[in-house]
Amino acid sequence: MSDIGDIGAIGDFDALRHAMAENGEQPEGPARNARAEHLLGEAERLGIPLAVVEALGHQLKVYNYSSEKAKMFVPFARLLRMWDERPEDFDEYEAHSLHWVFKWMSAGMLDQPHIPLASVEKWLGEMEHRYRLAGHSERAVRSAEFSVAAHVGDLARAERAFSAWLAADRDQMADCHACELHGQGWWRAECGRDEEALRLWAPVLDGEFACAHEPHTVLASSLVPLLRLGRLDEARANHLRGFRLVRSMESMRGAYADHVEFCALTGNEARALELLAERPAYFTDDGHPRSKLDFLSVVALLTDRLTALGLGGRPVPGPAGREWTAAQLSSHARAEALRLAGEFDARNGSTHVSQRARARMAQEPLADRLPLGVRGARPSVSAPVPAPRVAEEPAGEPDLAALLAEARRQSDTLQPRAIEAWMAVGEAVGDVGELTARDRAELAEHEGMARGPEGLASFEEAAHWYAEADDPGECLASRARGAYVRALAGDVEAALAAVEEPYDRVLALYAEDGTGVRQAAGVLMSRARILMRCAHEEGAGEEVFPVAEAAVREVLALVGGRAGDDVRLHARVAEAHAMLAELAALGGDPEGAAQLFARASAEFVAAGLPWFAVEYEARLASLAHHLGDMTQAERALRAALEHGGPVLEPVGRAQLHLQLAEVVGGRGEAEEAAEHALEAAHWADEAGEGPTFGAWARHQLGGHLVRQGRWAEAAEVLESALADLTAETHGDGTVVQTKWWLGDCLSELGEHREAAERRLQAAEIARHWPEQHDHATLAHLAAESLSQAELLPEADQAYTRAGELWRGLGNVHGLVRALRARAWLALRTDDGVGSARELMTAAVTECADALDALDPADDEEARHRLVAELGHTHRQFGDLLARSAPEDADDDSIRAALEEALAQVSDAVAVFAALADDALHARTSAELAAGWLEADLGRPEDAAARARGVLAAYGPGADDDTAVSRRTEAEQLLQGVRDGG
Repeated sequence: MSDIGDIGAIGDFDALRHAMAENGEQPEGPARNARAEHLLGEAERLGIPLAVVEALGHQLKVYNYSSEKAKMFVPFARLLRMWDERPEDFDEYEAHSLHWVFKWMSAGMLDQPHIPLASVEKWLGEMEHRYRLAGHSERAVRSAEFSVAAHVGDLARAERAFSAWLAADRDQMADCHACELHGQGWWRAECGRDEEALRLWAPVLDGEFACAHEPHTVLASSLVPLLRLGRLDEARANHLRGFRLVRSMESMRGAYADHVEFCALTGNEARALELLAERPAYFTDDGHPRSKLDFLSVVALLTDRLTALGLGGRPVPGPAGREWTAAQLSSHARAEALRLAGEFDARNGSTHVSQRARARMAQEPLADRLPLGVRGARPSVSAPVPAPRVAEEPAGEPDLAALLAEARRQSDTLQPRAIEAWMAVGEAVGDVGELTARDRAELAEHEGMARGPEGLASFEEAAHWYAEADDPGECLASRARGAYVRALAGDVEAALAAVEEPYDRVLALYAEDGTGVRQAAGVLMSRARILMRCAHEEGAGEEVFPVAEAAVREVLALVGGRAGDDVRLHARVAEAHAMLAELAALGGDPEGAAQLFARASAEFVAAGLPWFAVEYEARLASLAHHLGDMTQAERALRAALEHGGPVLEPVGRAQLHLQLAEVVGGRGEAEEAAEHALEAAHWADEAGEGPTFGAWARHQLGGHLVRQGRWAEAAEVLESALADLTAETHGDGTVVQTKWWLGDCLSELGEHREAAERRLQAAEIARHWPEQHDHATLAHLAAESLSQAELLPEADQAYTRAGELWRGLGNVHGLVRALRARAWLALRTDDGVGSARELMTAAVTECADALDALDPADDEEARHRLVAELGHTHRQFGDLLARSAPEDADDDSIRAALEEALAQVSDAVAVFAALADDALHARTSAELAAGWLEADLGRPEDAAARARGVLAAYGPGADDDTAVSRRTEAEQLLQGVRDGG
């Protein structure tokens, strides 16, 4: 839109109306309001009273749907005065609008604390009086009275007014069904009757009723009631759907606040901060104090939550002009919210508004973390993670003996938190006393495990202390583990050299009964692990595999039958079978590998160590997928998630969920697949992998939501994914598919310009691919979106591009459809009927030429499809010609156009007839179209004959929907012919 200074003078009333209609389509905000003010000046210069009335009404509307609601009162007062002085200056529509806006005024006054309550009550009486004079129901009046009573906290009066509101007749002054249901449900939720509220809101949420601000506000209002009822999936969906609707609407600060509140109550603090950052003006806009109070209340709620998480010093978005921490913004928002609430209470003579604001700010989270599928990992918490404890410790020094006992219990049974337990021992040692040599050996050994590839020195220290404790077997086992650390660090040759002495010595020691099975198995397992690293190295020779296998089988031979109740030895057996599975996979035996991985997993579970089975169940799933056994793959993935339990690392959990989403989605279970993709996105964010693995998960989630037709949710997720997806990391195919899906979503949501943009972006990437089918399809889809967005020259250009691509691919169907679409576009532009005829003629010719070029030996299905395409082209050509004659054309021109149309539609009938029953519905549709044209041309007998032909084609027993529809239309045509006769 041009700046106001660039707008020329309005020349006449029609131009004014056009300018107001154009302004009404612009985004809410000060720019649109300023334009309305300018147009009022232009209306006054026209000297037409109705023009001024309409311009004032337009000004009222844009003020109401903006942050400058306080400006409504002046133009309304002027309108009311004009009505009282000269009601004849108002047409029927403007008279209706004047009475309608009374409701805006009463609500508007209530939202401004500087307007005395007596003035609000006086206005309510004025509204009741004028509605009665105009013959309107009191329904809207009682609704307004209810709003006043509920706002001030007069519950008895609110209930009386609420009942009177529902009892009064609905008339043209009543709010739309959607808005009424919102208000009625809001009161039920306010009174703690969440289930009733959601039942009332259901028709709005389901799309049965809608208006300019619905389902926007119902979606927002439903969030906390759904959370309170534990209906978390619905709450998530309503947040994703609803936030998309209110994001760009300046007047929706109250609903926007509901979405911030939802995030603060569900562990999505990071997303809540993103929402604050998107709307900095909401902190300071003063035109609507009531929604400002709502917004600041949830800002205080959010920042209090951040402060409680130890993030009070974190920078957060806030009012412009300075930098804010969470703690500072919390104090500011709380003070401002309570100041505003106090102003309302002072006006109302109650404490109700302040009580509600305090209660809202004091809410506790209703879900620890509700994954949303969009970006926004939980902010890292500064509070330290507590060390494991055996039991409650008395104040003072830690109980070292208890810590040691617990650490040893956990390590002896291979518990997943054993290392943390030993770290707790290490922290306590410096304060409370000395450890024995064996204690120090075990502590050093677990420090080495914690340090991974950098743990060599710790294992050497452990070996020293085991020697001091006179345990040569454990000393050798620690040295062998140190050798394995060398392999982890990348020096496999040094690892092999380092493990040979401990290996030889432990076998000799074991033969002399100088050590036990556990210690000997520890050394043999370390050697086997090092040899497995050799087998996995790139370029490893075939001679490595039998050596590694022999080492693994040596472990099995040593431990077999000797494990008893020793969990560690059972784990050695299971790990050895997993190693054999890896060798089988490396050797090209996936079936054998799968069997061995399944055995290893089962052994870990039987030993009471299910968390060790996760890795091998994941490997089993991958092999099963490769072998095409989706049932086994799914079973293994589910087992991995179950057995991992709470000890499964976030990135591993994310990978398992995403693999499961792919498997489940592959058998058409889009709903469950979406649930797993959602979990994958959540855990990827938790693992700090949001921009990489998380983006891929969001891409998958968006696709599964698309398959369910959940367009708004899918769009929000896919847009979030696109923020991180890159061709370098995820592949350009993923980027194209995401933009493609997003374009489909936006098209379904009626956002055609945006859909075209996404489809064109995807087409531009696909333009560089060797295979051009996707490029052509995307260009064609972009053209459809451009056409629906009324960008007709751009649409024609895109259809032309698509047609050229279809021709290059030899795809006649795509080419013909592009030509037909261009013909219809030409009819809507300056190119006109002549160009439309040429394009439709070209489409017919392309079909006919393709049919002539078909070899008789070619696929019969291909011929069938081409014949049907020709029939549809003739039919569309006829429809286009029938609509081509302008309304002011002479009778001869109109008749000529109808004759041409009839000829094309008759050709369509003949073509479809050649396909017999396969094209029955298409033929009868064309037959009826021809019948109506015959009737318009004054040939009732021919029209009746076509109608009777359709009735005969189906017979009286045909009962499918299309047949019933065709028979009904045929009977209508016959009746029309009789009446005309």
